Amino acid sequence: MDAFFASVELLRYPQLRGQPVVVGGRHRWHPRQRSDGSWEFARLRDYVGRGVVTTSTYEARALGVFSAMGMMKAARLAPDAVLLPARFDAYREYSRRFKAAVTRIAPRIEDRGIDEIYIDLSEHAQTDTEALARSLQQAVQEATGLSCSIGVTPNKLLSKIASDLHKPGGITLLRMEDVPTRIWPLPASRINGIGPKAAERLAALGIHSIGELAAAPLHALQQQFGPGYAAWLHDVAHGRDGRPVVTHSEPKSVSRETTFERDLHVRRDRAELSACFSDLCQRLSQDLQRKGCVARTIGIKLRFEDFRTVTRDLSLAHAVCEAGDIRRAAGECLRRVPLQRRLRLLGVRASGLQAAGAATHHDAGTQLSLLEPQA
Repeated sequence: MDAFFASVELLRYPQLRGQPVVVGGRHRWHPRQRSDGSWEFARLRDYVGRGVVTTSTYEARALGVFSAMGMMKAARLAPDAVLLPARFDAYREYSRRFKAAVTRIAPRIEDRGIDEIYIDLSEHAQTDTEALARSLQQAVQEATGLSCSIGVTPNKLLSKIASDLHKPGGITLLRMEDVPTRIWPLPASRINGIGPKAAERLAALGIHSIGELAAAPLHALQQQFGPGYAAWLHDVAHGRDGRPVVTHSEPKSVSRETTFERDLHVRRDRAELSACFSDLCQRLSQDLQRKGCVARTIGIKLRFEDFRTVTRDLSLAHAVCEAGDIRRAAGECLRRVPLQRRLRLLGVRASGLQAAGAATHHDAGTQLSLLEPQA
């Protein structure tokens, strides 16, 4: 999907089309409707805090603002960009719509997250590949009002790259024999799996493009990266990827976390922390119920003001999915952590998942309050 979260927001506020828009921050950035019916939007220059950009429109990206960038840095690059808070319930609904629209035409899909899927077209009755891609785009547009970009290639690696080549609304058809002319000129970092650190190490070897990576001797890569990762680098640079489209997988864990805009004191900010804790447990419960799962293990994640991160987990006698049960278990985990510094981040995690029908819930006990005195 093209700039998915931002595009959903533009459906709600079409007057912002063509403008740099950044989605992120907290709910206090909601637009305010004036008495004359017009809207007043917050600007990125008004932001103060430690949040990160969730997504941005292509106009904001042209100014250097991308997802996962710190909001304060983004404000320096695009101070006049419109700032909107994220609405994940809306994004999940549009995600469901676009996937349902695709499934009606091409049912063999691998779900890769809220805004991306792989589709196995190898046995599809439609032999005109470009026409099929256009019919998928039309179905998504009719179901959501949004555009998507499609890469049709022999494997998942190349399709991931190709789908980004002509955004927004692009269709890219690519064969293995096209790899030298269309893929090799691209930066090596365009390959999903080559992160910033690996890209820096490749650059230190004089390898900047995918083509240069393809030409690098395998033994030289092995010396720098080890045999396993070097073999993978060699394969992907030549466009090789044997991974199948996986149409069904069981979730292993679900988590919710939030980074506070200021470090919170465990005593003075107890009410705010407790409310946030309850909200995280409630949203985690909703995630589990939406997936039809229950969890045998509940855990917490804390990051303190000095960036030290602590996790604790509790395995339960019976699997749970209700918010109260999750909060009790997470509260037990909290009791095992010395809370002597301000908190920067708080998270709750559910793992050991199984289908809801395969487990029963344990009896509810007395709810623990957040940050009780240490045992």
